[in-house]
Amino acid sequence: MKAQIVKASALVAVATLASWGAYAQDEAPAEPAGPTPQEVAAQNMDELLGLVKQGQARASSENEAREKRFTQAKTNQAAELKRAEQERQNEERRSARLEKKFEDNELLIAAKQEQLKERLGTLSELFGHLTAATGDLASQMDVSMVSAEYPGREVFLKDLIAKMSGSDRLPSVAEIERVWYEILREVKEQGTISRFSAEVATPSGELSQRDVVRVGAFNVIDTDGNYLSFSNNQLTELPRQPGGAFGSQGADLAGASAGLHQFGIDPTGPTGGSFLAAIIDSPTLAERWHQGGYVGYAITAVGAFAFLLAIFRVVVLTTVGAKVSAQLKSSKANPNNPLGRVLKIHEDAPNMDPETLELKMAEGVLRETPRLEAGLTLLKIIAAVAPLMGLLGTVTGMIITFQAITIFGAGDPKAMAGGISSALVTTVLGLLVAIPTVCCTRLLMVVPSASFTSLTSKPPASLPSMPSESTSARSTLERTDACLGYLKPSLPLWTKAGMCYG
Repeated sequence: MKAQIVKASALVAVATLASWGAYAQDEAPAEPAGPTPQEVAAQNMDELLGLVKQGQARASSENEAREKRFTQAKTNQAAELKRAEQERQNEERRSARLEKKFEDNELLIAAKQEQLKERLGTLSELFGHLTAATGDLASQMDVSMVSAEYPGREVFLKDLIAKMSGSDRLPSVAEIERVWYEILREVKEQGTISRFSAEVATPSGELSQRDVVRVGAFNVIDTDGNYLSFSNNQLTELPRQPGGAFGSQGADLAGASAGLHQFGIDPTGPTGGSFLAAIIDSPTLAERWHQGGYVGYAITAVGAFAFLLAIFRVVVLTTVGAKVSAQLKSSKANPNNPLGRVLKIHEDAPNMDPETLELKMAEGVLRETPRLEAGLTLLKIIAAVAPLMGLLGTVTGMIITFQAITIFGAGDPKAMAGGISSALVTTVLGLLVAIPTVCCTRLLMVVPSASFTSLTSKPPASLPSMPSESTSARSTLERTDACLGYLKPSLPLWTKAGMCYG
C-alpha cells in the first residue's frame, strides 16, 4: 500500500512539473538548462521529495522572470501612450495654425480676385470674345482642307484656350497676334490653289507619299485626279470616286500650271464635305436595279420579253400593211397578204352565188384575224401582271424591313434602308414595264398608218362589178376590211368585231 502511494505521488509531481515547464516554455523561451526533474527517475521517497522541491524552486524563478517582463512591458506602454498624447497635442496645435492660415488665404484670394477684376475692366469682355473666336477657329481647322498643308495649327489654339480658361493666366500680345494671323491665313488659303506633297492613305490602309493639289478649302486631289478626304489630320483616298468627267477634270487640273480649268468642287468642303459624300454614296442605276433583288430581275426579264415581242409584231404588221397597200393597187389577188388571200376566194370561184361567196369570204376573214392579232393577248397579260409583280416586291421589301427592325431596332435607319429600297425599286420596275406594254398593245391593235385606205372608200382593183341586187358580197368585203384593222384604222375594236361577225 505504501509503495502504491509513493508511486501515485511521484506521478502527480512529475505531471505538475511538466505542466509548469511547458507553460514557462510558451511564455518566454529560456536558455537551455539541465535535465528537468521529471526526466530524472526517483529511486526512493527521499529522491522524490528532492525532485519535487527542485521543481518548485525552478517554477518560482521562472514566474519571477515573467513578472519582471510584464512590469517592463507595462512601463513601456505607458511611455508610448504618453508620447502619442504629446504628438496628438502637437498636431492639434498645427491644425489650428493651418486653419487660420487657410482662412487668411481665402480672404487674400478674394481680395486679389477683386483687384484683378478692377484692373481688367473691359479687357475681361475682350478676352471672352477672344476665347470664343479661338474655339471656333480651332474647330474649323480640325476639318479644314488647309490643315492638310499646314498641320498642327489647332494645337496652339487649343493650348491658348486652356490657358485663357483659367483665371490666373492671361494671353500675351504675341499670342493674340498669332490668332489674328491664323484667321487671316485661313481666309487667304481658302481662295488659293496650291500643290504640295503629303502622306495619303489608300482605301486598303497603306500609306504612300503623293503630290496633291488643294483647291481652296473645298477639295484635295492627287495627280491622278482621285478625290481625297481629310479627317483626323490624315488625307485618305475615297474608296468610291465621283462618276462622269470629274476624274478626268481632276487629272487635267493636277497637271496644269496656269489657266482656267473646269473642275467640280464640293461647296460643303470647308465644313467636312458632306455634299460630296452624299453624291458618292448615291447608288447608280445599275445599283438601284440590283436593289430590287430577285423580284426585280423577274420583272426586268418579263419587260424585256414584252419589248422584243412588241418590236417583232410591229415589224410583222408593218410588212403586212405594206403588202395590203400593194394589193389595193393590184388587179390580181396576191396570196402573200391577208386581203389577197380573202379576194382569191372570189378569183378561184368567179361563178359562185352571192350567198356562198359571202360565207366563204367570212370564213377567210376568220382565218386571217388570229394571225393579225397574234401576241396581243400575251402583251395584255404582261401589262396586267407587271404591276402585281411590283406589288409582290413591295411586300417582300417591307417584310425585310420589319425583320431588320426586330433584330436591330428602329434607331438605325441604315438597317432598314435595304428593305425599303427593294420595296420601292420593284414598284418602279413594275410600272416601267406595265405602262409601255399597255401603249404598245393599243398601238398594235390599231396601227396608225395613213397609207392604208379602206375597201369602202377605195375598193381593190381585183373586185369585179356586181349587179345592184347582189350587194351582199361587197358588204362582206367591207366587213373583211374592218376585221383586218389595217384598212380602217380609225374604227374601234368593238366596231370591227361587230362588222366582222355581222
